[in-house]
Amino acid sequence: MSDTSMQTLIVGAPSNGVQLVTLNRPEALNALNTQLLGELSAVLDAAEASDDVRAVVLTGSSRAFAAGADIKEMAERDLVGILNDPRQQHWQRITRFPKPVIAAVNGFCLGGGCELAMHADIIIAGEDARFGQPEINLGIMPGAGGTQRLLRAVGKSMAMQMVLTGDAISARQAQQSGLVSEITQPEFTVERALAVAASIARKAPLAVRLAKESVLKGMDTDLASGLRFERHAFTVLAGTADRNEGIAAFQEKRKPEFNGQ
Repeated sequence: MSDTSMQTLIVGAPSNGVQLVTLNRPEALNALNTQLLGELSAVLDAAEASDDVRAVVLTGSSRAFAAGADIKEMAERDLVGILNDPRQQHWQRITRFPKPVIAAVNGFCLGGGCELAMHADIIIAGEDARFGQPEINLGIMPGAGGTQRLLRAVGKSMAMQMVLTGDAISARQAQQSGLVSEITQPEFTVERALAVAASIARKAPLAVRLAKESVLKGMDTDLASGLRFERHAFTVLAGTADRNEGIAAFQEKRKPEFNGQ
């Protein structure tokens, strides 16, 4: 079952707390145009509001997760057009999504596609995946978080090499650099991502949300501030029903039943 109103995405019905979203512009190797990003923003709006969705898996095709931004669309925008680019609002919406996102990446994951994958909380990659920021080859540079997220994921030297040369790296190099958490055979990438998402979806939703926020906070602040946020979040969870359920289930040697309260 899928949402037939979407033209650039295939949106699956939630199953076991997980929603699968597939980029669907095969004629353009899933290049990210304004319509696709807008539809993805709308899907995330609905997913955030739904109690049936506790995690999202985002994937593309076997050939490409996303090969970059839509160059034809980009060429039509001058400086003023870029300043008023509506895609920036869509990127901000993706950034603000509070539930876990797992990217299942096969094939090309370049430019805007690599930036989109880095918006995910976990990246599962097929052995054939290729990650890169080739914008420099067009006389431009990454503009949707590529320089900043890549720096935080792989460190200065690797980020500089990828951004300044435009060269892509393999899935194995991406894992060794910290960009990717797991590598699978390409035919199992989505299956593995769904399994990871389902495992997360079984956890207490409020704890998952605050844990995600705490980790992300640690990327953007100093250690002392990050520790203060972590302790505050930990304290808040002490007042939740799910925390009481988790402790009771552990003591009673049974599986907890979390309801997000």
